[in-house]
Amino acid sequence: MAVPSLIRGRCGYLAMRRARNRTGLAESAVDHGGGISRRRFGRHLGPHRAARLSEVLGQPVVVENIGGGGGTAGTARIATGAADGYQFALGTSATHALSQVLRKNPPYDSTADFVPVALIAEQPFVLIARKGMPANLLEFVSYAKANAAKIQYGSAGAGSATHLICALFNAAIGITAAHVPYNGGAPALQDLVAGRIDYFCPVVTIAIPQIENKGVQAVAILTRDRAPILPTLASAAEQGLANFTANTWFAVFLRKGTPASIAQKLNAALLATMETPSVQAQFKKIGAEIVAPERRAPDYLERFLKGEIEKWAIAVKAANVTAE
Repeated sequence: MAVPSLIRGRCGYLAMRRARNRTGLAESAVDHGGGISRRRFGRHLGPHRAARLSEVLGQPVVVENIGGGGGTAGTARIATGAADGYQFALGTSATHALSQVLRKNPPYDSTADFVPVALIAEQPFVLIARKGMPANLLEFVSYAKANAAKIQYGSAGAGSATHLICALFNAAIGITAAHVPYNGGAPALQDLVAGRIDYFCPVVTIAIPQIENKGVQAVAILTRDRAPILPTLASAAEQGLANFTANTWFAVFLRKGTPASIAQKLNAALLATMETPSVQAQFKKIGAEIVAPERRAPDYLERFLKGEIEKWAIAVKAANVTAE
């Protein structure tokens, strides 16, 4: 089963400070909150690290982290805000696709309440296990099947991306395991290191320090191909689990009704930022791959988002996963 791409954990929004300028664009960006990967990603777009987007726009871009609701709280703030370009959302498949199919009454309609600006990058998920678990996927599957009655997996919370990825992985290998939800990915990882849970499916950035320190057992990168950031770790497809991929994506959205001229200027600024070598190097450090030029247009993001929602609806129903 091919898993639609998504992002783990909580998100926020990128918000620009209100100060009128000649371009008519906002001065800060909104990040969706508590996820480490997302916070780092937002900083690479703003002044905290690369500062390139600020330079291109000619004004500061301030990242504001808004936690809550798996990222929907910050996103909802953009959806109900002014359509003047002073705030834009750094969206993901958690905030703009997964939220639409996991919740009975999502706080916004991600296709109707936003203007798509640009798809930026993608990042893979990884299967990690406590020390002492099998080191390759085939042996892991055999162990999981033999110990299905007692094996446990952790997540960043019920309905989070890490929950859904592990649930879909379980369905793909034919097991039912106990789910242990945490209040975020960090405590889940801590308990994995301590041996209190058996496995976890986070975005790769979260796992790398513990993989390098041998605090956890890396089993497989959940993609068709190996990830450049972990070149020695075999992919799930390489280890025999065909048609199973799990990536998160990052994209920028404006409030519906924002003038087209502002959306066009922001798209151009983002594209210039993405082509900057220092920004590409920073993204590489967090395991994010910038999308190809033909995937960066607003109309592509519009089609892509609709496809993601449709794929997730099918996957969520098949895995019988809810945000409850």
